[in-house]
Amino acid sequence: MDKVLLILIFIIIIASQFKRMSKAYLIRTMVSGTISRMVLLIAGIALLSACANQGTKVLDETPTRGNIKITVDESFQPLLDTEIFTFTHLYTNANVTPQYKPEYDVINDFMDDSVKVIVSSKKLSDYQIQYLRESQTIARTTTFAYDALALVTNKANTDTLINYNAIRDIFLGKITKWNGVNPKSKLGEIQVIFDNTKSGNIRYFKELFEIKDSLSKIFYAVYGNPEVIDFVSRNKNALGIVSVNWISDKDDSLSMSFVKKINVLAVSQPYFNDGSYYRPYQGSIYDKSYPFVREIYLISRETFAGLGSGFITWACAEQGQRIVLKSGLVPATMPIRLVQIKH
Repeated sequence: MDKVLLILIFIIIIASQFKRMSKAYLIRTMVSGTISRMVLLIAGIALLSACANQGTKVLDETPTRGNIKITVDESFQPLLDTEIFTFTHLYTNANVTPQYKPEYDVINDFMDDSVKVIVSSKKLSDYQIQYLRESQTIARTTTFAYDALALVTNKANTDTLINYNAIRDIFLGKITKWNGVNPKSKLGEIQVIFDNTKSGNIRYFKELFEIKDSLSKIFYAVYGNPEVIDFVSRNKNALGIVSVNWISDKDDSLSMSFVKKINVLAVSQPYFNDGSYYRPYQGSIYDKSYPFVREIYLISRETFAGLGSGFITWACAEQGQRIVLKSGLVPATMPIRLVQIKH
């Protein structure tokens, strides 16, 4: 509409010039009506042209055609790479470009209107929703999948079971050495490794354990989930935190190469320990027997049914949800069947 405003200003200037000329050279009573009609006609044509151009711009993007950027939490890159690859190969006129960032930057991109669609494990706050509403923007949030946060250790660490309360005490700074987890352990000070200072992974645990202050000195940030896995594989005292999305797809060579480098810990349930421990496999994510499960959200601020809306609809329909299932995560919008295998 900025173009429309400029056109109207131009018309007003031209009209004023015509009126000055009419005073000097024409009989005003004869031409003023003609000039007014000319101005209205030009204005109408300009407005119709501008509106037509706006309409054409909108029509250039549909749920299956166009070009958009979306910002995605780096934790979910393996899954979203597959979703986007499949969607854009089915709809060849659709171009979806993902930008992978830590959670904090993902939310900022959305609030700054840098992108219309984001993928995050964090919902918008009430304040953020209200802020958007005041600017006539409605944010639509759809639960897309269920993920889990895996705890991983070095292959030299033979303890592959860990109590939920021990994890809580590590985060609270009450346990700083491995013999605090297992009195028989000969390992030294625990090094807790997470993916980024702006990480949604670490934010999850801080909220879960109600930590308001800074974490203790045994916590270290790297840059990205793959770097967490690499660090843990090279340091025997390390305890890594990664999205299970990076190690869950049994058909993905990169995912399986990561699994071979580290141990994935089994965790007891929060408020009682009956001797059962659970790893972040699909079944225990689905029934939440594994304690660190979270939702993955697709959040849109599109004002019309554009490509972002089309991608969200497709990802939450059968084809998109089958990709979630194959990746080792749990679909949010379609039922799954659990099969118990007895050894």
